[in-house]
Amino acid sequence: MNNAVSAAIQGVPLNYYIWLSTALFVIGVLGVLYRRNIIIIFMCIELMLNAVNLLLVAFSAHHGDGAGQVFVFFIMAVAAAEVAVGLAILIVIYNNTRSTDIKVLNKLKW
Repeated sequence: MNNAVSAAIQGVPLNYYIWLSTALFVIGVLGVLYRRNIIIIFMCIELMLNAVNLLLVAFSAHHGDGAGQVFVFFIMAVAAAEVAVGLAILIVIYNNTRSTDIKVLNKLKW
């Protein structure tokens, strides 16, 4: 990361990043708990993952160490694979039930 971006990130107090990341994570958790549409639930899980990534990058820039940013790169790569598998499962579920509602998934039980 170049010095201008690092200085901009370090110019903002770390507490702001912590509060923003906490708010994003809580919104994601509430979305997972209260929504019934599986697409919205997947988006909320990704929101929670991005909140953690934001926090890792903020701490990494604050401490001047690039290891957190490299770790975020690998998390994003795994998240892309996770989304591909999740969407494939969603397509199969939709083809079987014609719905993306989680309550309908009880039909798939024995």
